[in-house]
Amino acid sequence: MANIAKNTTATVIPTMRYNDAAAAIEWLCDAFGFEKHLVVPGEDGTIVHAQLVFGNGMIMLGSARASEFDNLQRPPSALGGAVSQSPYIIVEDADQHYGRAVAAGAEIVMEIKDEEYGGRDYSCRDPEGHVWNFGSYDPWAGA
Repeated sequence: MANIAKNTTATVIPTMRYNDAAAAIEWLCDAFGFEKHLVVPGEDGTIVHAQLVFGNGMIMLGSARASEFDNLQRPPSALGGAVSQSPYIIVEDADQHYGRAVAAGAEIVMEIKDEEYGGRDYSCRDPEGHVWNFGSYDPWAGA
């Protein structure tokens, strides 16, 4: 099957819901190094839609609210802390990134380590319980 993706920077973009999306945006930028691409504020301090970039990747997020989409996706706190997915983000220096995340208060759920398949990575939770994976392993390298 031919690759039918548009010629664009990132064609897979994870989406997330946060109870306090405005605070999450600031934390994600501070702790993980994301940058604001677009933030659409809503009523009462909510975020209708936000796009954060990291390298050539992007995540989209918004405030949890009553909507058709929110019937499908909820913050971990609405699911007893469980998550069914977690993004993996390639970083140049996993140890440096780990230190930044720890300093910002990320809950480390898998300590940083060298992997048998290559690279060095760790996993953590953000303040609302989403699981994030960061590492130097690049599955595109040499592909």
